[in-house]
Amino acid sequence: MDALAGLLDGPRARGAFLLRMVMEPPWAVRIEDRAPICLMSVRRGTVRVTPPGGGVPVRLGPGGIAVVRGPDPYTVGDTDGTAPHALIGPGGVCTTLHGRPLAEDMALSVRTWGNAADGGTAVLVGTYLMAGEISRRLLDALPPLLTVSADARTGPLLELLDAEIARDEPAQRVVLDRLLDLLLIAVLRAWFARPGGDAPAWYRALGDPVVGTALRLLQDDPAHPWTVASLAARAGVSRAGLARRFTELVGEPPMSYLTAWRLAVAADLLRESDATVEAVARKVGYSTPFAFSSAFKRVRGVSPQEFRGGPPGDGRADARDALGGKPGDARDAPGREPGDARAADGNGPCDPRHLPEPQRSLP
Repeated sequence: MDALAGLLDGPRARGAFLLRMVMEPPWAVRIEDRAPICLMSVRRGTVRVTPPGGGVPVRLGPGGIAVVRGPDPYTVGDTDGTAPHALIGPGGVCTTLHGRPLAEDMALSVRTWGNAADGGTAVLVGTYLMAGEISRRLLDALPPLLTVSADARTGPLLELLDAEIARDEPAQRVVLDRLLDLLLIAVLRAWFARPGGDAPAWYRALGDPVVGTALRLLQDDPAHPWTVASLAARAGVSRAGLARRFTELVGEPPMSYLTAWRLAVAADLLRESDATVEAVARKVGYSTPFAFSSAFKRVRGVSPQEFRGGPPGDGRADARDALGGKPGDARDAPGREPGDARAADGNGPCDPRHLPEPQRSLP
C-alpha cells in the first residue's frame, strides 16, 4: 500500500462530511473544522477561496476543483470579497460568527445547504474528518491549497457525485464515501502529473523501474525481513546500485525508509485496532515487542502503549519528521473530539436530512 492509497485507508473517509452548498451573493463562510483535507468542486457560478494562513485568494469557476489541507482555517465566498457571515467548526457544526446555530436556517434538502435554493453558486464539498500516520506522508507533501480543472477522469466522477449526494437510499453513505475516495485520488494524480508539478520525491520515484519496484515491495509487505540485497535481487540490479539510486531519488536509504514506513503502519494499527502490541509488532516486521517498542519510542518519543492511550496528537511531531515532514510545521490534524461523533455518522448539527425548512438569507 503506497501513501496515496494510505490516505484513503484506515481511519479515513468512512462517514466523510459531504454536502452541496448553494449560495446567492453576498455570502462567505469561514471554515474552522480542523479537518486534515477538504475537496471542493464548483458546479455553477464562481467562488473565491482564501487559503489557510491568509494567502492570495484563488477564483474557481465551473469545473474548478480545490483541495485544502488542514487544519488551519480558510474562507470560501463570493468573488466580491464579502466578509464571512457564517462559521463551520469541528464536526461540521454551523454557526454565525457569534455562535448562534445556523443549521435550521441553512438546510435546503438532503445534504444540501445554503442561503437560497435557486442560488447562482453551487459547490460540492467533501471533507475527510480523520487522517492516519500513513496518509501524513502524503498530506505533508501538499500545499495549503491546490487547484485543478475537471478533466476526462474527474468530470464523470463529479457528475456521479453530484447526482448521488442528494439521494437518501440504503448504503448511500458508503456510496458517497467511495466516490469521494475516487475523486480525491484522481485529483491528486492530476496535480502531481501536471507540467512542472512539485510531486514529493517518493511519488516520483514510484515511476522509476528500479526504485519503484523496491518501494512497492516495502510498502506492500513491511513485515518481510527485507535487506538491501534482497530488494536489489527483486529489482534486478546490484546492491550498491539500488542503494545509490534509491537514496538519490527518495532522499533516504532503503532501510531508513522501511523503518519509517513500518512505524507509520504500526501507529495506525495502534489507533484503529484492538491488536496487542505484540501483534502489531509482528504485522510490521519486528521479531519481539521489545524491539518494536524501542524503535517506536526512539522515533515517537512515547511507547506504543502511551501512543495508543493518549490523545490523537501524542507522538505526531516525531512521526512527521520520520515521514519526511518539517519540524515545527503546523500540519497536525487532530481527530474529532468525542462530542463530534454524530457528525461523522451523518447525524451532526449540519446534516440537512433532519432539519426543517430554512430561511432564505444569511443573518
